[in-house]
Amino acid sequence: MELSYWELKNWFTNVDYTIVGSGIVGLHAGLRLRERFPNAKILVLEKGMLPQGASTKNAGFACFGSLSEIIDDLKTHSEEDVVQLIEKRWRGLQLLRKRLGDIAIDFKPHGGYEVFLKEDEIGFNDCVSKLPFINEILKPLFKADVFSKEVDRFGFKNIEEYLIFNPFEAQIDTGNMMQELLKQAIAADILILNQQTVTSYLDKGNGVEVVLNDFSFTSKKILFATNGFANALTKGAVLPARAQVLITEPIPNLDIKGTFHLDRGYYYFRNIGDRILLGGGRNLDFETETTTEFGQTKIVQNKLEDLLKNVILPNQEFQIAHRWSGIMGVGNSKNPVVTQLSENVFCGVRLGGMGVAIGSLIGTELADLI
Repeated sequence: MELSYWELKNWFTNVDYTIVGSGIVGLHAGLRLRERFPNAKILVLEKGMLPQGASTKNAGFACFGSLSEIIDDLKTHSEEDVVQLIEKRWRGLQLLRKRLGDIAIDFKPHGGYEVFLKEDEIGFNDCVSKLPFINEILKPLFKADVFSKEVDRFGFKNIEEYLIFNPFEAQIDTGNMMQELLKQAIAADILILNQQTVTSYLDKGNGVEVVLNDFSFTSKKILFATNGFANALTKGAVLPARAQVLITEPIPNLDIKGTFHLDRGYYYFRNIGDRILLGGGRNLDFETETTTEFGQTKIVQNKLEDLLKNVILPNQEFQIAHRWSGIMGVGNSKNPVVTQLSENVFCGVRLGGMGVAIGSLIGTELADLI
């Protein structure tokens, strides 16, 4: 990389804070640092043309966990942990809405639903029996019942008669959200450079040497907000998890509105206007989907199309308009990793597939470590 005097002076000299990753976490960290340090030089490095992981690729669910997902989490986490995690997601959503505004993110409070396939009668009955208990432990946070049973009015097929409804869930427009965040970051004099990969770094005590391929510069501190790409950084505490997604062409008179979950959150779908977005299925082949490579697989795509045809849009013609994938960060715990790695190196990662909900809070917490 051959740089001019001006480029070196304006972008790479006297850098106070370098943030790696320009997604929800990275930009919230930058905005929080700007609030705390009005005169600091803040540089964001992003390896993609757009935020590379999941921030511009997610389904746009403003959610904090379906009933079956929460019950599932209680098998591996304490009750206190699960409630704290839901509280963090809920607080994160409020923070995101407050910072960006409901109009900017196209916030639509249609509520959320959990759908149970006929073949999952045991899972459905388990959820119904534990519903009062889950409502009880969440009542101090929401001051009302979160989950209730509702008859399916959407015309789904091969499912249990009842859906589980959650009035606190909503949809957002992912693209609008990230554009607004980027606008705010630029307005706050945060420098953003795209298609820059940090190949290595060295904490020298008085600063960090940051290496970008064949070029290096010094930053007083470095903050990693790379979520699904943070495996090496966290010595395996964060694993990548690919999510495959598709969207249909517009469907005349589509009567489906809201966010929908299926199979402990492993599948999710929603309307975007009169289209259906559907994603998930990594539980069909965990090994293949534990990857930082973008792409689709037959096993997952076939299952998604099968769900569209036999469950979500039965007796309806539809065309697939587009397919894509995103990379999330998961681990053996759903708790995010927000930590100091060395004197001048910090990271905020492992959002557990809940980046929209928790990302703003994790970015703020990451900046507050300094």
